[in-house]
Amino acid sequence: MAPTYDEIRLAPKVLLHDHLDGGLRPSTVVELAAEVGHELPADSADALGEWFTRAADSGSLERYLETFSHTVAVMQTAESLHRVAAECALDLARDGVVYAEVRFAPEQHLTRGLTLPEVVEAVLAGFVDGSARAAAEGKPIRMGTLLTAMRHAARSMEIAELSVRYRDGGVVGFDIAGAEAGFPPTRHLDAFEYLQRENFHFTIHAGEAFGLPSIWQAIQWCGADRLGHGVRIVDDIDPADRSLGRLAAYVRDKRIPLELCPSSNVQTGAAPSIAEHPIGLLRDLRFRVTVNTDNRLMSGTSMSREMALLCDAFGYGWTELQWFTVNAMKSAFIAFDERLALINDVIKPGYAKLGAA
Repeated sequence: MAPTYDEIRLAPKVLLHDHLDGGLRPSTVVELAAEVGHELPADSADALGEWFTRAADSGSLERYLETFSHTVAVMQTAESLHRVAAECALDLARDGVVYAEVRFAPEQHLTRGLTLPEVVEAVLAGFVDGSARAAAEGKPIRMGTLLTAMRHAARSMEIAELSVRYRDGGVVGFDIAGAEAGFPPTRHLDAFEYLQRENFHFTIHAGEAFGLPSIWQAIQWCGADRLGHGVRIVDDIDPADRSLGRLAAYVRDKRIPLELCPSSNVQTGAAPSIAEHPIGLLRDLRFRVTVNTDNRLMSGTSMSREMALLCDAFGYGWTELQWFTVNAMKSAFIAFDERLALINDVIKPGYAKLGAA
């Protein structure tokens, strides 16, 4: 029998693709909005949570991204950023996540006078606080932070330099995000070249709403360590005989991690349903597949829910869930010895115990 949702919550999980401004508690959005006078489309936490999910179910990445205007609006002070980050770490830990890389765009949190360093420091402090609270509950979590530059803006070099500045304070990587169409990753080539010179890790949102050219540029021009989503790599696989095109073969053979986000991909139209999501094919072909939440608020989801949906759709069991988890831990942007310790001391023993139950 496939693991149940409640059983999966007990499993140690690893999350590589999660947006801070896409994971707020609805109740927190309501409270913070009242403090700053921001008008919301719903008054209660329950109704607001339902609104976010409905609004994100448009099948359009651009429409999906519009929902963030409400979360970003209430994340403009050091106190609110600290609170949101602390709650993020605690919520993930309570869902059984033992390692998470959560990303956010500092440039989007400056409207009330904060500087870029103040934004970063508030979030990092929040993650430390939330992790400590989680550990006190007996649910330890290791948090890593990715700084994101918006691909339609022109601050990527500035954010890249900020990432390197805080590399010893909790920032483990860099990312670009936002609408793909019309904003190719090569627009930010100088930032990626700088990061490579600094021996720093980065991932790139590519192959979500746009196709193979976005993935090709992210890897071959920009040198991405991982692909944010990357789901459209399936367009380079022949559905008749499952043969790989040259780009797909390169991605698989180089073990370039795919940060797949099933529920989010369905919402934005990148996949028609969970059962038809390319994750099944990509897993069968042994791509470096990882499972992620993307935006927990907009998708009404969690890591446990994403894994449970895959178990229902594809008949996965503990073996497959451990495989996804180890893939993610291998692909994390922290030191090799830290990754190995989590795999050998936490992840494998955790799944062995659950599998033997």
